[in-house]
Amino acid sequence: MSGIPRAKFPKSAHLLKHADFRRVYENGRRHFSGNLTAFYLRRPPEANSADAAGVRVGFTVGKPLGGSVDRNRIRRRVREAVRFHMSLLSGISEPLDIVINPKKSVLKVEFSVLSEEVSRTLEVIRQKIERPTNAGTPAKAGSQSPGA
Repeated sequence: MSGIPRAKFPKSAHLLKHADFRRVYENGRRHFSGNLTAFYLRRPPEANSADAAGVRVGFTVGKPLGGSVDRNRIRRRVREAVRFHMSLLSGISEPLDIVINPKKSVLKVEFSVLSEEVSRTLEVIRQKIERPTNAGTPAKAGSQSPGA
C-alpha cells in the first residue's frame, strides 16, 4: 500500500431515494462536460435529520447506455472517481445533492481522464454553490453604456 490516505464515500453521502433524484432533476442546475452531466441542488436543512449537513451524490445510468454489465461498469468507474475527489466538496457548509449522469463514452475513456473530469466538475459545482446569489447584479448594472 502507498502512503496516500484512502478517500471515503460513506453510505450517508449516497443519494438513494427516487424523490430526491427527481427533485434535483426538476429544480437543480446542470453542469455539462464531455463524458457526464452533473445536476446539483442545495437542499433545505431538515431540523431532525442526521444528514442535514453535507453532500450526497447519486448516479443515474439508464438502459440506453447498454446492458447491465456495461451499466454497472460505468457506475463503478464514476463512483470511484467521485470517491477519490469527494474532499473537494468537504468545505461546503450547506446541504447539497448532486446527481451524475454519465455518457456511454465513460466505458472507453482512460480512468485518469475520467477522474480529472470529475474533479473539474466537482470544483465548478463547489465554486457555483459558494458564490453569493446576487454576485452578478453589479456587473449587469456596470455593463450598460452611460449614454443609453
